Amino acid sequence: MFESILLTVARLATFKHQRLLTNATSFFFERDRRLFLVTTRHVMFDEQSKHFPDRIEIELHTDPHNMTRSIGFSVPLYREGRSIWRQGMDTAGEIDVAVIEIERSALPMTAAYCAFTPKHLCGALDRVEVGTSLLVVGFPLGFHDTVHHMPVVRHAVVASSFGLRFQGNGYFLTDARTHRGTSGAPVVMRETGPDPTQCDLPWTLLGVHSARLDVGSRDLKLDEALGLNCAWYADILLTLTEG
Repeated sequence: MFESILLTVARLATFKHQRLLTNATSFFFERDRRLFLVTTRHVMFDEQSKHFPDRIEIELHTDPHNMTRSIGFSVPLYREGRSIWRQGMDTAGEIDVAVIEIERSALPMTAAYCAFTPKHLCGALDRVEVGTSLLVVGFPLGFHDTVHHMPVVRHAVVASSFGLRFQGNGYFLTDARTHRGTSGAPVVMRETGPDPTQCDLPWTLLGVHSARLDVGSRDLKLDEALGLNCAWYADILLTLTEG
């Protein structure tokens, strides 16, 4: 009735106490029977924009046979004054990806979602060429199917050499039309091989969409935006979810 890729993501809202701050995208990642929610780090905390939420709320399907049923599931970002999300660093500085563990026991017993696993990460980098077709699954400007609480997808292509750190940073570029609210969306490639481990979710997770990339010297009146985006390599999830 519906495609599994659409159930990997959840619409995310950030709050300061009861005040709604922003909307974004998140997705589920499972490892060693532990469940994590993945989004960008700047959704959790962004000093530059003075964005300091104290909790997030995701929209969660509660009936696998009726997608019109959902609830808001709240997750605190701090415990005893300390942040409980995980974020990473590398030689270039902060990586704009964050994960937070979800207590399965707190989820409704009938919760309907799908999760990526380490098996969905890209193993052979030479399989991904410049121009490879991708999808970005998310909630641009919060837009979605409000009846069935489903995301939308945007078509993208790989726009820089996959496997190389673009300008020394831990991301590659995509060429796609994106908007605010897409931050944290999974960037995926269709899996065409016969691997039975991915038959229920036949997609390879390549990256985490972070933000649009612009040129500081662009003339805002004469020059259109580049239409390029940063997607952090998804293998950072192996570091952020270990232990």
